Amino acid sequence: MTNITLFSQIISKLDRSSFSKLVKAKGTDKHQKGFNSWTHLVSMLFCQFAKSQSVRDISNGLRSATGNLNHLGIQKAPSKSTISYQNKHRDWTLYRDYYYVLLKSFGQHPHLKRVKFKIKSKIFLLDSTTISLCLSLFDWAKYKTHKGAVKMHTLLDYDGNLPHYVNISDGKTADNKGAYDIPLISRSVIVADRFYNDFSLLNVWDSNQVFFVIRHKENIQFKSIKEKELPENRHHHVLKDEIIELTGAKSKTKYPKKLRRIAVWDDKNNQEIELITNQMSWTANTISQLYKARWDIEIFFRDIKQQLHTKSFIGTSENAVMIQIWTALITILILKALKANAKYNWYLSNLVAFIRLNLFVKVDLQKWIDSPFNEQPPPKQNYTQGVLF
Repeated sequence: MTNITLFSQIISKLDRSSFSKLVKAKGTDKHQKGFNSWTHLVSMLFCQFAKSQSVRDISNGLRSATGNLNHLGIQKAPSKSTISYQNKHRDWTLYRDYYYVLLKSFGQHPHLKRVKFKIKSKIFLLDSTTISLCLSLFDWAKYKTHKGAVKMHTLLDYDGNLPHYVNISDGKTADNKGAYDIPLISRSVIVADRFYNDFSLLNVWDSNQVFFVIRHKENIQFKSIKEKELPENRHHHVLKDEIIELTGAKSKTKYPKKLRRIAVWDDKNNQEIELITNQMSWTANTISQLYKARWDIEIFFRDIKQQLHTKSFIGTSENAVMIQIWTALITILILKALKANAKYNWYLSNLVAFIRLNLFVKVDLQKWIDSPFNEQPPPKQNYTQGVLF
């Protein structure tokens, strides 16, 4: 048995020295009395792990852990008004930058590496998800006339299914417009749906030696330059593999180079899927499997919305929303690291639920995630002989 709660052990895995350096660089603790940036981070992580529905829930939840707060690195439980004030005023970029710091350490776990593809290129999956907001409360989140929203443009690393880059914009920003700022890694491959079939964007990627696999729109104009032979006895789902050249006046100006077009049959949805890529040497089956892997980013968005606290918000300001989203991303990073370190084969949903139920239970974290259903031995009883007279 241990004298430290499960939540305290999880928090202890965070690199506090790197966080302190960020706090000093951004000056987020200036003129703050008591409720410093670290206490704020712990409070918002508690919000995510416990799925607190209000600042009152966060305050009362941490207050119930009296006697264990020192293990969390905080002096006292914050009041609800203090949490609300700091959510509105403390610079949200602190938590964004801390996510990327943690990603460098947690994201390098060997169990997060995947070897499904034999290609040497780093694989990224690109997509966005819309988080709906009430426009009357979140009046800054412009989307539609009577509806507010923010949009998460996400570049997901295929290894570990963790965001390599996230850009949070208003709901009006088109998917392809939100993709211009993503960091590009030479010789990597970006897989995306037809909303990113923007030839100006694709030309930027190609100019930076980035491969892409994109589902193309039905109305693109092209001519076939060369048709490649299909394998005879395998990969029958591949219907066509050809080299094409764009013929539309605008599209040809935006992307004057040759492209490879591959058509594959999707048995599950009973439809033909047409893909374009600037990678000429990989097999057509590899290209089709890369596009099939794009579904992983949909699963990631589902996990963010269902398992964590990102569908409702405890603050209405833009700053508060950004802090809650970025602390949710830090939380899923921690969860993925715990899952990778565990001997037990956890489903992410089960791990989230079990941690939520045992947040303040005093049990060894590593032993618990390795063997969650093993009964813990009862504490030893010390029997002493009493004096009768």
